[in-house]
Amino acid sequence: MARESNFKNMVLTLLIICFAGSAILGGVYLITSAPITAAQLAKVNTALSGVLPAFDNEPFEEAYDLEVDGQTVKMYPATLDGTPVGIAVEVITAKGFGGPIQVMVGFLPEGTIYNTALVLHSETPGLGDKLDPVKSDFSLQFKGKKPGNFKLAVKQDGGSVDAITAATISSRAFCDAVDLAYKAFKKIRFEEGGQS
Repeated sequence: MARESNFKNMVLTLLIICFAGSAILGGVYLITSAPITAAQLAKVNTALSGVLPAFDNEPFEEAYDLEVDGQTVKMYPATLDGTPVGIAVEVITAKGFGGPIQVMVGFLPEGTIYNTALVLHSETPGLGDKLDPVKSDFSLQFKGKKPGNFKLAVKQDGGSVDAITAATISSRAFCDAVDLAYKAFKKIRFEEGGQS
């Protein structure tokens, strides 16, 4: 004989289904959180080694947050034999065409850009994704430049940067990220009593 459906049975069934679903999601999170964190750490460490000269400390372990223009950026100081060789600044700009763009910019102690790395983006394939140095030379324009003499904006906006054809919004966003990183660099230089 079939059981009659009533409100109490429906609520009990729904609670069991929700509990089981939550338990499964929690289990999947526990299983995947460590590998995801490790992969993110590896990605940041790869970016650090690409944007900074040789160092022997652990910049990831010495990282700290800094407030610049109402945004929080992450600073990664690098040293070699106890002497500062540079600092990497990780920034996120929301001005990308496809969403936020995360960029890491490495500066030498006197303020020259050592290199840049694209950490995360969701720009249009074939256009905005050319921010990635694997796909185009766009980001190489910043390498070795001193922002005091190199205006961090696309040429259409009076800057020194050649935009990616048909991806001006992505190019502007990348410039915005590098400019924010430079503001963070200048802020720490002035706080330490140095000059940029």
